[in-house]
Amino acid sequence: MIKGIILGLILGVLVLAGGVYYYFASGMAPAATADPMMPFEKKMANMALDAHIEKQHIGESPIPADEPNLLAAAHTYKTECAVCHGLPDHPSDYVNTMFPTPTQLFKGKGVTDDPPSESYWKAANGIRLSGMPAFKDKLTKTELWQVSQLVAHANELSQSVNKVLVPDDPNPSPLKVHP
Repeated sequence: MIKGIILGLILGVLVLAGGVYYYFASGMAPAATADPMMPFEKKMANMALDAHIEKQHIGESPIPADEPNLLAAAHTYKTECAVCHGLPDHPSDYVNTMFPTPTQLFKGKGVTDDPPSESYWKAANGIRLSGMPAFKDKLTKTELWQVSQLVAHANELSQSVNKVLVPDDPNPSPLKVHP
């Protein structure tokens, strides 16, 4: 009797594993950016990401969310982040072409409800299978913390910081040369 139960469990696990393998190997699993999500894909990805960040114990930001740091962050954000995450009132051109879509950090709540340490970890380390690159080798720790403070406080930025976060004019007027 016990042998039958054990054999049944082993066969069940093998059939399940074979079914999952077939699902992916046969091309049935979604692979294109326009395909719908797999069942539980978002929940499992977020669960793994949250657990990994929690395990790292990043701690509080050593950088205050003051005007000089937010101004510096605005310049860094505009150069390094805006192409995917957009600017205030100017969503990214990539928002509908990537999967998962990059969070538009100045539209809706963005990540203002996330602690700066979470945004720091994501910017420093990137997120697998999302298109979010790691910036720890490109930006300094100070720049990463500044940008993390910027996005955490995106809904309460000063006018001077918001002035930095406007798109550059793609068609500047030509210079007039006077003879």
